[in-house]
Amino acid sequence: MNGKQLRNSILQWAIQGKLVPQDPNDEPAWVLLEKIRAEKAKQSKARKGKKTKISTSTEVDTPFDIPSSWAWTTLGEIGKWQAGATPNRANSSYYGGDIPWLKTGDLNDGIIDNIPENITQKALKETSVKLNPEGSVLIAMYGATIGKIGILKFPATTNQACCACTEYTGVEQKYLFYFLLSHRDEFIRLGGGGAQPNISKEKIVATLFPLPPLAEQRRIVEKIEEVMPLVNRYEECQMELDELNGQIKDLLKKSILQEAIQGRLVEQDEHDEPAEVLLQRIRQQKQSDKSNKNKKSKNKTATDFTPPFQIPSSWIWTTIGEIGEAELGKTLDNERNKGELKPYLCALNVQWHGFNLANIKQIKIEENEKERYLLKQGDLLICEGGDVGRCAIWKGEDEIYYQNALHRVRFHCGVSTKFYEYVLSLFKSLGVIDDRSKGVTIKHFTSGVLKALPVPLPPLAEQRRIVEKIEEAFSVLDGIEKALN
Repeated sequence: MNGKQLRNSILQWAIQGKLVPQDPNDEPAWVLLEKIRAEKAKQSKARKGKKTKISTSTEVDTPFDIPSSWAWTTLGEIGKWQAGATPNRANSSYYGGDIPWLKTGDLNDGIIDNIPENITQKALKETSVKLNPEGSVLIAMYGATIGKIGILKFPATTNQACCACTEYTGVEQKYLFYFLLSHRDEFIRLGGGGAQPNISKEKIVATLFPLPPLAEQRRIVEKIEEVMPLVNRYEECQMELDELNGQIKDLLKKSILQEAIQGRLVEQDEHDEPAEVLLQRIRQQKQSDKSNKNKKSKNKTATDFTPPFQIPSSWIWTTIGEIGEAELGKTLDNERNKGELKPYLCALNVQWHGFNLANIKQIKIEENEKERYLLKQGDLLICEGGDVGRCAIWKGEDEIYYQNALHRVRFHCGVSTKFYEYVLSLFKSLGVIDDRSKGVTIKHFTSGVLKALPVPLPPLAEQRRIVEKIEEAFSVLDGIEKALN
């Protein structure tokens, strides 16, 4: 249970009579309710409109059971509620005075001791805005802040999106406050969602309210305020623990990848075809490939560098350029580009190990460009700029092209794209990619640097075993994290 869930549970226990024991010496709530009604009648402040007769839990369809000493009523019966207004913004004489004017964004689920905007006495006299007394309990009725609440520390007006309970007879201020806080999710549900959810004053006053004896209300408030600081501390500790768990998980994943890329995650199989034979086959394929005919390869081998770590004897050092075909995409310039508009994947769409396909752009592609820039399943896309090295494997089936800020890598002879996605992920976390990128303010992981990037090449069968073991280990870590949360 997280901090929010625990806080909500405590509030639910409170309004259901489960947080503190009942005292048989307390005056029953139904007696208190009759006093409330008598007092309101005496002061001629009964609610307008159709009266709702609610006195016991047997007379209404109640959402939960309450103790026998409690009574069901409504928010409209225990308090006087009024909405605010917004003086005409075009009239400058209405603003800049000495009367605080609260907007729902100023609500803080606590004591409101600061309201940045003020209106004038003229606005109070000439508009429908109302001055709420100190101690009024406020609730936001619609918009993004729906259900937010607060208690005024001084008299103030509000806008029309805020409803204020200015008088609450026979009810502890803080008990009403905590009830509204516990009821927020229900208010949001009643608001109906949409672009402008709205609970309205009518829905507020009709809301069922569990009324405890007055003495018990005070005990409930006291207990809530005793335990909430402990809940807050629990939440802080949980956040610190979650952060620590996240760091540990990241370290464990990095450690797993290091073991994998150095050939220590799975056992070598003497029956596997050695990586050197695989590399020779890749070179032969590239030489016979018609697309590379009459082209001189500028890809550097990995024989002229000092290996950063030891690899098994069945592995070999190579480069991305040796084992894969890497090419940047097409520049988005629809004023100059010609051809048919096609969906176009940008660097912003590429996330680690996945894609955000919202807001896909369009680019003009000519017929003779389609083969060159069309993405195929299994292509590895790598960010050339910004968060250099961020990469993901394209698995979609739709016709889509890619940006010049992305490298597209296709590996030869069945080399595992997933294995090298993990290699790049490790190199990124170790700073290898950033160190090799060019630029100060904006980094660029250029084609030359990518193609010359030294990488270990395991036998094909071992690549598959490594990927399977990595994903198994990562799944266990994700399961542990989920269980902890």
